[in-house]
Amino acid sequence: MLRKLLIGTALASGLAFAAHAEDVKEVQMLHWWTSGGEAAALNVLKGDLAKEGYAWKDVPVAGGGGDAAMTALKAMVAAGNYPTASQMLGYTVLDYAAAGVMGDLTETAKKEGWDKSVPAALQKFSVYDGKWVAAPVNVHSVNWLWINKAVMDKIGGTEPKTFDDFVALLDKAKAAGVTPLALGGQNWQEATMFDSVVLSTGGPDFYKKAMNDLDEESLKSDTMKKSFDNLAKLVTYVDPNFSGRDWNLATAMVIKGDALVQVMGDWAKGEFHAANKAPGTDFLCYRFPGTDGSVIYNSDMFGMFNVPEDRKAAQIALATATLSKSFQSAFNVVKGSVPARTDVPDTDFDACGKKGIADLKAANDGGKLFGSLAQGYGAPPAVANAYKDVVSKFVHGQIKTSDEAVTELVKAIDDAK
Repeated sequence: MLRKLLIGTALASGLAFAAHAEDVKEVQMLHWWTSGGEAAALNVLKGDLAKEGYAWKDVPVAGGGGDAAMTALKAMVAAGNYPTASQMLGYTVLDYAAAGVMGDLTETAKKEGWDKSVPAALQKFSVYDGKWVAAPVNVHSVNWLWINKAVMDKIGGTEPKTFDDFVALLDKAKAAGVTPLALGGQNWQEATMFDSVVLSTGGPDFYKKAMNDLDEESLKSDTMKKSFDNLAKLVTYVDPNFSGRDWNLATAMVIKGDALVQVMGDWAKGEFHAANKAPGTDFLCYRFPGTDGSVIYNSDMFGMFNVPEDRKAAQIALATATLSKSFQSAFNVVKGSVPARTDVPDTDFDACGKKGIADLKAANDGGKLFGSLAQGYGAPPAVANAYKDVVSKFVHGQIKTSDEAVTELVKAIDDAK
């Protein structure tokens, strides 16, 4: 479908931008980083490029999951109006590459040694047909708990190691009159939390089979039904006003002490960082109970489009800056994520960042690094969207039972393949 929409746009792009005698000293970036922590992280890159004489043209599209941004990108590319780069997730990069509209960063990648420093799991999505088409910015992981330490101390809570421990902790918060679980009722947030629930309920092998391999027996199994049961249990601890809430507003509930915990990717830490909160003092970071040793990852990538010659120097400058060691450290310290290259020291990272870096290495070495289905790294976009839709309907009561949810999930994924 994407290929049909975009066919012929390479010619349109050439017509859209008249050639100039001199290089255009501007980077046009489409992204959905609009929260406080995200904007602060992006300013690191803007500053680096400004030092090299490149102006920055923002094309921000609000919406934490990126769906609105991808709709805007599709319209821009169809019109031949290619941005220098766009924030993208894994399978979306490959879709545009297959449509023939991405640029070629291979020469820069060879010069900078990306093949040696970028993990294979990320190269799978940033290299297409032997050519580098995207620059990985970071590695996020989604199976985290973010806890307000003052509330935790008040209720006498301890780190939950199992799902039952987690439920007991949420009960303590409820008894103390604090909202136990901060959640935004948007499909990508609900599905992101469910990623962790599935890993916790079924273990690493089950997660891989169900959420990455899309094995039908696993998808319709009793373990998947139990996962939906566990999700239903968690939803009972959410406040009644959660529907439609943006993720960063849910994080703010934890920062302020209005809620005990949020289950969210480590971009949430960027909000704590922006609020001048410190791990161990103001907040706690734990892996989702039952998922220690495994990492469910996603990665923000800057997909690079096939722009006219006068814009390619700016694009190469952007790509080079993005994967420089200095930027990888400075950006990810602020963003909450960990570097997209393995040779960046953890010196400047806080305790949660150091844990994230160590966890990623251990999971990668141990074969327990799994793509997030909710975040565009478990399966292609059509499947991910089907998954998010079923999970959200279950959370909001449109699908009533776990049996029904499993049936709907199998059908939706099968239809989307």
